[in-house]
Order: sequence, then C-alpha cells, then structure tokens
Amino acid sequence: MQRSTAIVLRLLLAAALGFAAAVLFVHFRRHPLTIIGAVTVQSADFRKELPIANVDIKVADGLAVAPAKSSSSGFFALRLLKHVRHGAPITLSFRHPGYQPLDLHEIAADKLYIVHMQPLAPKSRAEPGKPVVKIGNIVVRYSFKTLRSIDIGGAVKTFEIANTANVPCNRAPACSPDGKWKANLGSFELSAGPDNEFHNARLSCIAGPCPFTKVVLDNFSRGGPTLTAKVLNWGDTTTFLVEAEVNHFLVAQTEHQSYPVIFGRSLDFTLPADAEGLSLQADMAGENIIFPLGPDLLLSWATCSNEAQEQTKLYRCEAKPGFQLQP
Repeated sequence: MQRSTAIVLRLLLAAALGFAAAVLFVHFRRHPLTIIGAVTVQSADFRKELPIANVDIKVADGLAVAPAKSSSSGFFALRLLKHVRHGAPITLSFRHPGYQPLDLHEIAADKLYIVHMQPLAPKSRAEPGKPVVKIGNIVVRYSFKTLRSIDIGGAVKTFEIANTANVPCNRAPACSPDGKWKANLGSFELSAGPDNEFHNARLSCIAGPCPFTKVVLDNFSRGGPTLTAKVLNWGDTTTFLVEAEVNHFLVAQTEHQSYPVIFGRSLDFTLPADAEGLSLQADMAGENIIFPLGPDLLLSWATCSNEAQEQTKLYRCEAKPGFQLQP
C-alpha cells in the first residue's frame, strides 16, 4: 500500500514539474526578451563616465528584431527574436566613430547592460601648428514666458436692496432665515475687463439696518475676472459697497542665466521645458562672446545634443578638437 502511494506521489510530482516547465516555455516563447542598457565613456573617474549618444548597437547572427542606436542619455533597447531563450549566448556589438569597437559576449538575461567604450584618442589635440583655444567663464542664458501682474487701480460699486421691515412672510418668494419676515434678494455683478482680474474684493453694508442682511452667495471674495454676490435683506432698504483692486495680466519674456557643470571635455546643464532663446556666453581668445545655439544646437567650438525629461531638458556639449573647456 505504501509503495503504491509513493509511486502515485512521484507521478504527481513529475506531472507538476512538467506542467511548470511547459508554462515557462510558453511564457518565454510569447514574451521575447528585450535587452536594455546604457553606454558611457570608460574612465577611472565615475564623474567622467559621460553618456555616449548615437552608438550603433547590434546583436550578432541577426538575433534581434532590429538594430538600435543609443540616445543622448546613452540608453538603448534591443528586442530579441522569440526563439532566443533566457541564458542563450549572444554577442553585442557597439560601434561609434570616436570610440574603439567593442564586442561583448553575454547571455540573454533580464538585467541591465552597462557598457563602457574607450575613446580612440584624446580629442583635445589641435591641428599641427595651431594652439588649443580655451573656452572659459561659460554662462547659460535663456528666457521663458511668464504672466506678470500689474496693479492698474481699484473698482468701487454700490447697490441697494429695497425692502420693508416687519412684513410677515406669508409664503413670500423670500423670507428671513427664521421664516418669519418677508425679505428681498438683491445681487450685483462687476466685470474687470479683458485680461484683468479682481483681487482683495470686499463687500460691506454701509447704510440701513445692516444686521438684518445676509450674504447667501459669495462669488467675490476669491476674486477673478467677474465678481457676483447675492444678499438677503429682511429689514428696511440697505446699501452695500463693493471694492476691489484690479490687476492686469500680460505675457513677458523673463531673462535668466545659470552655469553648466564641466567634466573634462563635456559640459552639462538643464533648462525648464518651456525655455527659449538659448545661448552660451563665454570667454574665447580674450573676448567675451555670446553664442546663440538655435534649434539645431549649432556651436563652433562644441557638439551639443539635448534630451527631453520630465518638465526639463538636459543639454550636453562636448568640445571639438582644438578647443579646451575651462571649469
């Protein structure tokens, strides 16, 4: 009896293992691997491990759906063919004109591939007979549009709410809060005009039996382009005063400046996503010059690229041969 039970348990265990293996096989067949990683400069100083953009990346033997190219942050992603399983040997090739060719023998796995490429030669060398031009005191200049508020004066308005006190309500359209006396509901509306807004709006009862009034709708205390309110009066006629400051809003270009971070032959800086008019101001050959970058990021002494990130733009410039950045 015990022997037959053990045999049954072995069979059940084998069936379970077979089922699990089949599930894993189907999973990996239906969900091909994607190789993801980043390419940086090889350096003993981690601060100089700068991302390398536009690296051509392939998988040998055509095991990837398509080749890839690294972004300005060095990121790359390669989707492998469906039949390439986890643990299968693969060879990744990395090619860039300014760096030594690199072939990595790896295995297909769900991990981050951090790749370092060695520069072909120091890029600071100038042409024979020409001195190295030093670029120093670099300042990033830019602007962006902001809404500016200008106080253009105040607004004043009075309005009356007519009523007669001590008249029983008797189901009148409006009554006092306790339902005893007939009341009247008054209102006002005040517009600030195009591109204007009210601020610090105040509503006050200035004449008549003010204790027998109540504001029942307040659309004025928070300000805005239009002020409105409704006031209940169950006494005699009262007079109310509305006052507010008027602000005019206009779009203005605000100039800003910041400083890049320089490591070796590269400089990095970030800007707000809506920044405009980007330029670099720097000392060059004894003169202080402003270099507009424009939409194509063209610069005579450096090669620049940018990458949009969450609410910011990351810029990176690398000095061209014959130029040297001075921190």
